[in-house]
Amino acid sequence: MMKTVSALTLLLLGACTTDMVVASKVPAFRETAGMGMTGDAADDPAIWVNPADASKSLILGTNKDVGVYVYGLDGSERQRLPVGLSNNVDLRGNLAVASNDGVNALSWFRIDPVTAMVSHAGDTKLQTIEPYGVCIGVLDGATHAVVTYKTGLVEIWRVTDTGAGPVQISERRTIQLGSQLEGCVIDDASGRMFVGEENVGLWVLDMLSEDMTLRSIDKVGSGSGLVADVEGVSLYASKDGAGYVVVSAQSKDRYVIYDRKPPHALAGVITVTANADGSVDGVSHTDGLDVSAAALPEFPAGILVVQDDANPVSEIDQNFKIVDWRDVERALAAAKADK
Repeated sequence: MMKTVSALTLLLLGACTTDMVVASKVPAFRETAGMGMTGDAADDPAIWVNPADASKSLILGTNKDVGVYVYGLDGSERQRLPVGLSNNVDLRGNLAVASNDGVNALSWFRIDPVTAMVSHAGDTKLQTIEPYGVCIGVLDGATHAVVTYKTGLVEIWRVTDTGAGPVQISERRTIQLGSQLEGCVIDDASGRMFVGEENVGLWVLDMLSEDMTLRSIDKVGSGSGLVADVEGVSLYASKDGAGYVVVSAQSKDRYVIYDRKPPHALAGVITVTANADGSVDGVSHTDGLDVSAAALPEFPAGILVVQDDANPVSEIDQNFKIVDWRDVERALAAAKADK
């Protein structure tokens, strides 16, 4: 497949590859309960905004050894859904999906907006071995799920859900990239998907084009701040197409932020540090993340939720940190003013 490199990428590739990036520090605001185990357990969160009462919104988070955990905005654990080896999770509306390597399937969940309870709605088996990343979106009125693989394969499935009984997938389409993929996010409004190739960089795909045009946004080691592994990818969707794409650059404990609109220019680089009184520790080695622009109690501009490898010791009691998006906005504005 022909891959078109953006003007931004060409500019970045011409920059010095020495990593002299200074990331803006943003404090963690709150954290979820720890997973109570050793090893690399927590991976990817997804934010569900309750349509009737924002205070009853939830954070779903994967435990790679157990399944999907559910947290309140206060960080308390509400549910455990032991569906198996779940890696990534995403949702649209009241339907959530996790990549489940334990049963080689997509595991589906429905969220009751009245009770804010999450229930397992069954699994849809996949023929391709070891589903890794997953994201879900609505394109031209139809729900689609994207599965990414360590082989560089991307599968795009049309999703049918009646609200009861098993969820169905059909009309498989594929694209092939060169190496291991994981994080992805679909921008429903523009029909674009952003996907991270872990040791290569960040790509954008026009899912509505006939040939599903693929374009490079940034490369690992370009000097922008993006480094391997390119892990979590999420979208802060503001009005009128504005907003940001947020990407975890795992090996440097940082997050690289790009404009949502083409050419997806670099907006800034942040790290998540401990809060002022030290009651919530800083974040390192993030796998997955999610971000929401929805107004929530205490967070009128939304939140960023990131996986934390060390809580506070690496691979001990891993959890998710919650960041007030207003703090991210202040950091981006300050960095822009300093230029």
